[in-house]
Amino acid sequence: MQRYVVVFEKAASNWAAYSPDVPGCVATGATKEETAESMREALAFHLEGLREKGLPIPDGSAGDHVEVEVLEVA
Repeated sequence: MQRYVVVFEKAASNWAAYSPDVPGCVATGATKEETAESMREALAFHLEGLREKGLPIPDGSAGDHVEVEVLEVA
């Protein structure tokens, strides 16, 4: 099982998510929870497609060594 970093962004009327580990794999939803579930499904579908085509599966960067922070810069 791989662990992937997923970035969630709040828009005006919904949420969006993407994984920097898996370019092109995105999802949206009305709530963050809905978006997380859609993203989980999108990642599984995307990786299944790569496997079927014999393409390499990206390594997930979300191990125990990953920390994410938001930094403000003036």
